[in-house]
Amino acid sequence: MENTTGLRESKKLRTRRQLAATALELFLERGFDAVSVADVAAAAEVSKPTLFRYFPSKEDLVLDRFADHQDEAARIVRERPAGRSPVGALHQHFLTALAERDPITGLCDHPDVLAFQGLVYSTESLQSRIAHYTAREVELLAAVLETEGVAPLPARLAAIHLVAVRHELGRENFRRIDAGGTADETYPAAVTEADRAFGMLADGLDRTLDPLIPRA
Repeated sequence: MENTTGLRESKKLRTRRQLAATALELFLERGFDAVSVADVAAAAEVSKPTLFRYFPSKEDLVLDRFADHQDEAARIVRERPAGRSPVGALHQHFLTALAERDPITGLCDHPDVLAFQGLVYSTESLQSRIAHYTAREVELLAAVLETEGVAPLPARLAAIHLVAVRHELGRENFRRIDAGGTADETYPAAVTEADRAFGMLADGLDRTLDPLIPRA
């Protein structure tokens, strides 16, 4: 029974990945607005109801990979070393991701990554849908801060600032590369901007959060 359940879940995962890959290929080829859900379903050889069982909206066919990162900020803060502030933990993680050219930082010049990011940043409905994922990021990070003794409002305000900085740094890095720079050429400026952005937060958030987080 356990093996059957595992096989069923593996099949669902393969179907989900196939749908997302098929959709992305069509969107990049024709443009997001020119491709319908019916087009994607037909290309993937599934029915529209089947497609909607996996993805609640057309936008989610593109943005589903963002769901894998919704708990990232919360996890980084929750698992940070003793003595490191939430801002410091997220700052260090972002710098490490920049050095690794992680696509989530925007500092990646692989053609497939650039094509995907170009699609997302140039499509209004996708930008609107990203707000749904961002709100979940904020919610999860705020919940972690609350478990550490921060009151709900300060926790949410801090989470909003931290999530916004991560997103905007990624967007700015993409802009630089989209304008013709390489990831290696852009890296020094990306580090400088990350240091500046998280430094701005540290000046305010660390002073606010530090007295609120009990020490073991």
